Amino acid sequence: LMGMQEAIEQAIKSREILAISDPQTLAHVLTAGVQSSLNDPRLVISYEPSTLEAPRQAPALMNLTLEELIAGLQNGFRHEVLEGNVGYLRVDDIPGQEVMSKLRSFLAANVWRKLMGTSALVLDLRHCTGGHISGIPYVISYLHPGNTVLHVDTIYDRPSNTTTEIWTLPEVLGDNYGADKDVVVLTSGRTGGVAEDISYILKQMDRAIVVDERTVGGALDLQKLRIGQSEFFLTVPVSRSLGPLGKGSQTWEGSGVLPCVGTPAEQALEKALAILTLRRALPGVIQRLQEALREYYTLVDRVPALLHHLANMDLSSVVSEEDLVTKLNTGLQAVSEDPRLLVQVVRSKETSSGPEDEAEDPPEMVSEVPEDEAARRALVDSEFQECMHQTTIP
Repeated sequence: LMGMQEAIEQAIKSREILAISDPQTLAHVLTAGVQSSLNDPRLVISYEPSTLEAPRQAPALMNLTLEELIAGLQNGFRHEVLEGNVGYLRVDDIPGQEVMSKLRSFLAANVWRKLMGTSALVLDLRHCTGGHISGIPYVISYLHPGNTVLHVDTIYDRPSNTTTEIWTLPEVLGDNYGADKDVVVLTSGRTGGVAEDISYILKQMDRAIVVDERTVGGALDLQKLRIGQSEFFLTVPVSRSLGPLGKGSQTWEGSGVLPCVGTPAEQALEKALAILTLRRALPGVIQRLQEALREYYTLVDRVPALLHHLANMDLSSVVSEEDLVTKLNTGLQAVSEDPRLLVQVVRSKETSSGPEDEAEDPPEMVSEVPEDEAARRALVDSEFQECMHQTTIP
């Protein structure tokens, strides 16, 4: 707030601002001034004369029946099993602890049990613009592969001047999603608040690959405060994350969550499925590389070290063929001390975009990805078989 008092005094003395007669225009001018002075786009001043009327109070959650809670929940939840045995869970609103506790058995039996048998999971938060902070542990806990509770965030609340630690639940109803199963989180430029915190936590835990667009960079909790007795209101963030997983000042607020793989929102699911198809093929790729090294590599004394390296590679960050090839070449050449050991990605002439690409005359490759899951897996296998043939084995 340094300098804000001076900015306010200047605004009061400004004849130009005082001369604005239209309240909506004044609200826009004040918003621009506050956001510029504090460098925070989440601060908004609005003119809302209709809010002078007493708002209708929503019924308390404790007064709702189980059927009413389920009906409300289903408006913001959608789940199914996609081709390739990929679980899909779309969440448009994060319920709070009270709702989660009451619907725990329903969610476990009707949603989570159906997704537990899948080989990978896509968590779609592209349309989730908010939610309740107390609901964070319920989402994270089912995806936390560990057997112990984990401190995932600390939330500071300004009105009460208190901090609250967020931990995973000691146990969940049913089973946790397997640690060996991939999880992809879809985000968009609309994803905000609690959904951003969940995305960021899962990313920092190395539990999920975030795909799509940078999130909005909003706030965990926004409140609208009346300015005096006027018809003007100030929307202000009142809670903030102090750093998921105890990582200090690193946070998503203001800047948003940066995806691991950027892509337009409308293409995010297709991109996620392509990544999961590639990741399912990784064990087979590693196995074929091991076989090729055993059968062909002339520096026989270095083969055991290379096989050990391949068997223990961390492939959790691999989301593309380029990622995989870079990781393989860096590791294999370092272990073997042999720059001739090289894995290449096959590119087609159809994918070349300029004279330089044409001059390189890359090998042929199928440029279109089939929609059928079996065909996609066959394509990945065939491409990496070609990649194997391109591997230089002295």
